[in-house]
Amino acid sequence: MQTRHIRVTGIVQGVGFRPFVWRLAQQLGLTGWVRNDAQGVEILAHGAQPQIAGLLQRLRLEAPPLARVDSVQSQDMVAEPFAAFSIIASQSGQAGTAIGPDVAVCGDCLEELFDPSGRRWRHAFITCTHCGPRFTITRALPYDRPQTSMAGFPLCPACSSEYTAPADRRFHAETTCCPQCGPRLRLSDAQGQPVAGDPIAQSLHLLRSGGIVAIKGLGGFHLACDARNAAAVARLRLRKNREAKPFAVMLANVASVAPYAQLSETEPALLTSRERPVVVLPATAAGAAALPGVAPGLQSLGVMLPATPVHYLLFHEAAGRPAGSAWLAEPQAMALVMTSANPGGEPIVRETGEAHTRLAGIADAFLDHDREIVARCDDSVIRPLGKAWQFVRRSRGYAPAAIGLTHTGPPVLAFGAHLKNTVCLTRSAEAFLSPHIGDLDNAASCYFLDETVQRLCALLDVEPGLVAHDLHPDDYSTRAAIAYAKQHGLRTLAVQHHHAHIGAVCAEHGWRGPLLGLALDGVGLGTDGTAWGGELLRVDGAKAERLGHLRPLPMPGGDSAARAPWRMAAAVLHELGRNGEVTQRFQEPAASTVAAMLSRQFNCPGTSSMGRVFDAAAALLGISATQAYEAEAAMLLEQAATVFVADRGWPEPLPGAYALNEQGQLDLLPLLAALIDAPDTAQAAASFHATLVAALTDWVLRASAQSGLKTLAWGGGCFLNALVSTHLRQNLEKHGMLVLAPGLTAPGDGSIALGQAWVAIHSLGRN
Repeated sequence: MQTRHIRVTGIVQGVGFRPFVWRLAQQLGLTGWVRNDAQGVEILAHGAQPQIAGLLQRLRLEAPPLARVDSVQSQDMVAEPFAAFSIIASQSGQAGTAIGPDVAVCGDCLEELFDPSGRRWRHAFITCTHCGPRFTITRALPYDRPQTSMAGFPLCPACSSEYTAPADRRFHAETTCCPQCGPRLRLSDAQGQPVAGDPIAQSLHLLRSGGIVAIKGLGGFHLACDARNAAAVARLRLRKNREAKPFAVMLANVASVAPYAQLSETEPALLTSRERPVVVLPATAAGAAALPGVAPGLQSLGVMLPATPVHYLLFHEAAGRPAGSAWLAEPQAMALVMTSANPGGEPIVRETGEAHTRLAGIADAFLDHDREIVARCDDSVIRPLGKAWQFVRRSRGYAPAAIGLTHTGPPVLAFGAHLKNTVCLTRSAEAFLSPHIGDLDNAASCYFLDETVQRLCALLDVEPGLVAHDLHPDDYSTRAAIAYAKQHGLRTLAVQHHHAHIGAVCAEHGWRGPLLGLALDGVGLGTDGTAWGGELLRVDGAKAERLGHLRPLPMPGGDSAARAPWRMAAAVLHELGRNGEVTQRFQEPAASTVAAMLSRQFNCPGTSSMGRVFDAAAALLGISATQAYEAEAAMLLEQAATVFVADRGWPEPLPGAYALNEQGQLDLLPLLAALIDAPDTAQAAASFHATLVAALTDWVLRASAQSGLKTLAWGGGCFLNALVSTHLRQNLEKHGMLVLAPGLTAPGDGSIALGQAWVAIHSLGRN
């Protein structure tokens, strides 16, 4: 017989781990106790040596579905024998554990939700240890009900009985509740006055009548309308000031997707995963016609399935309130636009008062409840990539799950980029990347950044030792980082944008040592003070050397050129000695002014950005002259090429359409010149992609031969282009290169904070 003290770390709170340990102890005949503490789960187990060994093994092998066990440590100790095994009160202290992300309602809860004989029939907050909110309702660790926004809802006798019954799946489920103990669902009109009747039934009536309803979800409100109602969709666009950017659509189940989008073998598992991301799928021709205005001009559709009981109840109501759950496998007609509830560009709305203020003039009604959302968390977006997939945005369901690091050191707080901002906090050998914050172009987003920094530090109980930020001095993220460091007496480190892109990939792959880095994106301030975006680097921890870059193109009007691809096309014409054609080819009011600016080299800063190359190509082919949202031109260009490739195959690269010089500069001007007056737009778009991939392949292989490095990491938003990323990987791997690509994070600026933190840790010279 022996007594063993056991420590389990990882995501082991809020996932049913203590009840799991209790059941193992009963099966193995052990006595002792288990509890949560700030470090994770602590166990004292007494019994025969084989049973103790069995417990240690099964803690890892049979952990609950939402748990992530990072370590199981144990040591012998002397203690008096116990009469039984019990779950005891949690113990506070300095946090060493983490809270899991929010997840969708589980199948067992859905069975109860639609059982008319059960006491949780149509209960909008049904949950158990295996599902529901975690991160967005937790104020502090250890994870116990008093530390969450469920603290104000005392358990009724029936729920209390389940909570204390070891055999029940709600045993110590901190979010458990029922219609008796709350929370409560409510529907109010645009003026905040209660709407009489059943909130779900009345909400559905409004949606079917063309109304726009703000619906409170896990990490904030959504704005919903009938996706098949063109007038409702147009009204939502007008009110939200979202001219053309695609909306996501919520459908009841996988069986309901077929009329609107195509599914391969990968996508159903993504759609039904507990994280419930928005999955970008190829749209069917019938789907585009059936959902007018949802994704204008695009042959793709963002699809998500219900994540919360409230979402399911709306579809249940639309189906006629059938008893049982069989209807969940049958196609359902209703399709809802489900988009983040925010005025254009601002953070997602979180609470009732905020919703009525910020969504005034947008929402016709508010389907709300009295459970507080402690932390905002927007939807995650995923794009399938062959048999794999990649993040477009990593947020709800995934953040802030830790990313393991190979290097440790003092905690680093990284403030991220100006666009698609996230922040990152490291603790020991883990990096915690926050949910999506957004573009820091407005005061509300800047405040959200500050709020997220404070919350992440408080939740993880970490005092940073170093603050990292972008090299650009005028970005709000940089100014906020410097202000935070000054307030707390900390040192700061500026990290070049593209170095951070590659650092993020190295961090998630646990890479040690030097490698080549290919960073392709829209813009990032370079070490020479110019705008970079097409960079070939040699990265070795905190050191980055620029081995090459794209031939710079002038940006007439500076940042204005990023919003108007025709300006980049005008720059190409000028560089080709054809400035006089600018006013002939582009009927824009500013065309003559832009031509004059280029001639005089006035307000035309140079950029090596690959994003601006895509813009120029799209405009030269007549695909996109102006952009209603970021990367619209590049998406439409890729779409045109994809259609051609699907029909006629991958074309040969255009001969002589790029040049590489001895200084490592890749010149794509000949490729852009070949697009002018192209007779077949789709073929030209495909040829552009094929030639670009060939050029990038030669560029990387030459650098590999010169440096002796056979590993390449790539990052930057341009790698969301599936044609480029897929074919470039194939080319490089054929030549023996090891390619490291973003997988745990998005290729774009949402991963910059992770890369900044990785570079900062290496700058400290610690292991």
